[in-house]
Amino acid sequence: MNIRDLRRRAAVALAALLAVGTVAAGAPAVAAPASSAGPTTTPFTTPNTDNCPQQTLPPPPIDLSEVPKPGQPTPKPLPVPDPPVGGKRLGACGVVVPKGAPPVPAEISATSWMVSDMETGQVLAAKDPHGRYRPASTIKVLLATVALRTLNLDTVVTGTQADADVDGTRVGIGPGGRYTNRQLMQALIMASGNDAAHAIAAQLGGDDAAVAKMNELARSLRALDTRAATPSGLDGPGMSTSAYDLSLLFREAMTIPLFAELIHTEQIDFPGYPADPRIPEDKDHPGFPVGNDNHLLYNYEGALGGKTGFTDDARQTYVAAAERGGRTLIVTLLKADVLPIRPWEQAARLLDYGFALDADASVGALPGPDTEAEPTGVALAAPPQGSEVGHLAQSQGGPDRDDLRWVLVAGGGIMVLVLLAGARRIIRRR
Repeated sequence: MNIRDLRRRAAVALAALLAVGTVAAGAPAVAAPASSAGPTTTPFTTPNTDNCPQQTLPPPPIDLSEVPKPGQPTPKPLPVPDPPVGGKRLGACGVVVPKGAPPVPAEISATSWMVSDMETGQVLAAKDPHGRYRPASTIKVLLATVALRTLNLDTVVTGTQADADVDGTRVGIGPGGRYTNRQLMQALIMASGNDAAHAIAAQLGGDDAAVAKMNELARSLRALDTRAATPSGLDGPGMSTSAYDLSLLFREAMTIPLFAELIHTEQIDFPGYPADPRIPEDKDHPGFPVGNDNHLLYNYEGALGGKTGFTDDARQTYVAAAERGGRTLIVTLLKADVLPIRPWEQAARLLDYGFALDADASVGALPGPDTEAEPTGVALAAPPQGSEVGHLAQSQGGPDRDDLRWVLVAGGGIMVLVLLAGARRIIRRR
């Protein structure tokens, strides 16, 4: 038995121990599938988009995040291009696959998705490709493209309280901390730090100016379903993208070597920040490791990396790429859920589907500089060999990584056993 098999078995054993520990501690057990004689649960159904419910606007919001500020107008829907960008078939709202293609994977909860070839621009398969949905943090791909082409990566930025106070996911920027733009880009792309997005946007002229630059770039690329409302992807008035546009924006970002490197980086060391003089007895905050939050990177053969996203209104959003057999494919998911399988697993199913199609299979194309529909050989960057790729100590990923993860898995199993023994003696939780 090789070390890979040992690691996988250890991971399975640890999962089993955790499940036993949960039951032993008194937590409700997960129900087994009901028999034909007992109660049943509603089976999962992939959302139906055949009647084009999102042709002009994303689904209605569930909170007040998109209410304009007092005195500001409600943004009008973006025009719907006719003919559709990328080809006539991409104007369809349901599932679009090449003639004779097999059925698409069944375990996809994403309301809209697309698989495309990053090098040729061919669209291999899609569902509601031009439907309008919210991007959440995947819009950081657009911010990153603007920033990487504008800012000096060696410039040192001092963190502010405004950076630290932003809503949503934060990497941990603190007031008085000193960060290079390269480190801010790492935090933006790898850990989806909204505080990093704020610090980057400030250098582009502030949130409004950064959003204007992002939207200008989107229009220039013919991403005409896209309108950023915030630099970070937090929902705001008029926020919109599509699976087609997100694929296009990601493909453009991948022409930047540092972007390709960063989405493929597993871990970096991030600076700390000094004690806050306003807080009595506060101490200096040391640096800490930051890991890539994209699980596909650790669990899918040939994964190059990508970008995750989530808000209450957008739900799960995702864009990533993988290389296999000399082909590089992009997959995008919009308005997905964590059931029946997690978004990165849905992406993996769709990538497998795309790689299995004939090389000339196509239902449309991503536009190049001089065309809206025909494939173009865009020059794409690849992660540099021997680039700054660490090993994720806080194990988000697969059993195929370094020995540190094996140690963590084994140590975790021992810890679970110890906690189990203590729990049985002391208290039953929940």
